[in-house]
Amino acid sequence: MALFPNSISHQIRRCPPITSTLLRPLRGVSSASSIRPIELHFNSQIPGENKTDGAIVILHGLFGSARNWNAHSRSFARKLNRPVYALDLRNHGSSEHASPMSYTAMASDVIHFMKQHDLSNVSLIGHSMGGKVAMSVALEPSLPSNALEKLIVADIAPAKGQLSDDFKAYIRAMQKIAAAKVSSRKDALAILNEFEQDPDICAFLLTNLVPKADGASYFRIPVDLLGESIHELGSFPFEPEEVQWSGETLFVKGARSSYINRHNIPLAEKFFPNMKLETLETGHWVHSERPLEFLKLVEDFIGPLSIS
Repeated sequence: MALFPNSISHQIRRCPPITSTLLRPLRGVSSASSIRPIELHFNSQIPGENKTDGAIVILHGLFGSARNWNAHSRSFARKLNRPVYALDLRNHGSSEHASPMSYTAMASDVIHFMKQHDLSNVSLIGHSMGGKVAMSVALEPSLPSNALEKLIVADIAPAKGQLSDDFKAYIRAMQKIAAAKVSSRKDALAILNEFEQDPDICAFLLTNLVPKADGASYFRIPVDLLGESIHELGSFPFEPEEVQWSGETLFVKGARSSYINRHNIPLAEKFFPNMKLETLETGHWVHSERPLEFLKLVEDFIGPLSIS
């Protein structure tokens, strides 16, 4: 699902490579350490006794949840012999509803989770909104030096721009469904089809609709809060002149998606000078449209955990 309009354009000059893992911010960077984190719900795949070292942490996109990544999590754990944690970000899945809905706040939650579970040398994977959260974690000045080893960003760039009209329409559709107090998925779909006809997008959005005991249904995500966060969800909390992360970084672009493009690739290179870019023949949903190809790219990039 596209979060940003195709017209976003950022002309940024290329950044020379750096040798340090993290350059501390030069001025006024908003820090996740100043935000009270919340506890995140998660699903895990633990292939052996190791629960902490070399873990893979996965962050879903807008309106998604950890369960969207169940098949990928099982594959990563089996093939790479690494513990895998797929998280529900705040205001998604089974995690707490909380303000603010910002990338700094979501990064704070993820860093708290990593510290709470004593994770080290993490490979962090994020798609779309989750990709922006993952980049915010990598760039966060308070992140412990041994916390993050590799970063994988699926079809999103560290750019700022307005949210798309599609996103706003989905919010209006869900608000209308909630106000109607629908008693069946069929009734909810009839309303949603006034705003969106694509069956895959509709099915994805309605994974958030939960039946109640009295026969009515409700959205498990705070639709109004997400609607109020439109500006924040189009933002990015860092500037490339302030901070960089020079760890190994993989960007995976969908060939038919414009959310990583020739205008914002130089921006990504300034933030992540040790990055490489791979392209799959997909739209925005690179991991679900070409799952085998995506898995191979990521598995080759991360590599199996060696047992000493």
